[in-house]
Amino acid sequence: MTFRSSSHQFRQRPTVQASSPRRFYFLGSGDPTALVPRIDTPLAITGLGALSGLGVDIAGHVSAVNEGRTCFRPLADLLGNDSPHRDLPASWIEPRKLLLNRKWAPASMAALHVARQAIADAGWTASELECTALFLGTSRGTAAGWIDPWPERRAFPLMAASNSLHSEPAAAVSIELGIRGPWQVQASGCAAGLDALGMAALWLSAGLAERALVVAVDLPLSPCLLDSYAATGILSKNGINDPYSPETTGILPAEAAAAIALERRSHSGSPLLSGYLANADAADAIGMPAGAPGVARLLEQALRKFGPPVALCPHASGTASHATLEPAAILASLKNSITLCPLKPYTGHGIGGGGLLETAILAAFLRENRLPPPLPHLTCPAGLTMTPPALPPGATVFKLASALGGKNSLVALQASP
Repeated sequence: MTFRSSSHQFRQRPTVQASSPRRFYFLGSGDPTALVPRIDTPLAITGLGALSGLGVDIAGHVSAVNEGRTCFRPLADLLGNDSPHRDLPASWIEPRKLLLNRKWAPASMAALHVARQAIADAGWTASELECTALFLGTSRGTAAGWIDPWPERRAFPLMAASNSLHSEPAAAVSIELGIRGPWQVQASGCAAGLDALGMAALWLSAGLAERALVVAVDLPLSPCLLDSYAATGILSKNGINDPYSPETTGILPAEAAAAIALERRSHSGSPLLSGYLANADAADAIGMPAGAPGVARLLEQALRKFGPPVALCPHASGTASHATLEPAAILASLKNSITLCPLKPYTGHGIGGGGLLETAILAAFLRENRLPPPLPHLTCPAGLTMTPPALPPGATVFKLASALGGKNSLVALQASP
């Protein structure tokens, strides 16, 4: 409505006709100010791109998961024996030349790499790309190579301001690939990748674009960034790669980039994105509050809106508090035994890029109408299982992410009907 001065005239917007296909749902805990368009028709995931220590494309990631293979090495191999983090297992992108460019920052090069893969996979033409909407998720943006020198990179001084921008990866993808639709950046920590995917879905559902490219990237193995994680106490202290083990002590950091091509029209055999939800704990800047009430509320809401999932890919960060709080919230909310598909034991914690990378891996397996097998010998919380079930057509899978500051995000995926 439009308000005027104390004459108090206002104009009501026209009422939406009952035949209108657009409905609304509450985002988060039910705040009536948070109305957003509902994803009435599931959106097709038509293209995937992936880059991490597991491989340089989505096929490499699927192969690694199928083989039960990881790529963790002591950070001494990357940062040298003088690094205070030299003994910490981490996962990084090889070959490093993929990230080296005089013009664009290393994160922008990673974003370009996965964006090209997803576009080729989707088969989008230059004319289709021109009107595509672009959404970027990142926690640390271009910090790697800006706050610390990037080995072997000789940057153009002219690009120094651009190389320090959180949003440069989105700009680079737009410029290099000829995407003239709008681009947006989500910087919500570890939830950034899922939030970028959710914003893209809402944009398409509102009819503002026919297709969207979602990219997420983080390169957190910068010495300064690692120092901040260590000071906060979230880095693993014993290197255990088992996020629900009683012995887990923190995250194993990793470089990660992923891209997903999303379209409004249906495509035979494509997995679907059927929903997105998010909320906030409003409790603590670092830790999850007792009982993980935000995660519990989010899962309860997802259960009501999207139906019971066959499986859940949890956040499973590896911190000691998360190891107990997240499974308890899952059990309390979903009320019955559910299959967990933790993927960070394969990829490491890719921060804001990790959530979308895990989603892309899930989508790749859903193309084959199956779930990723767990890394052998993981600790499974009591009351849950990690044995992948057979997937019926149209089966729903949830992906969950939780970020510092108390942000919780969830996307619902479906196997092809």
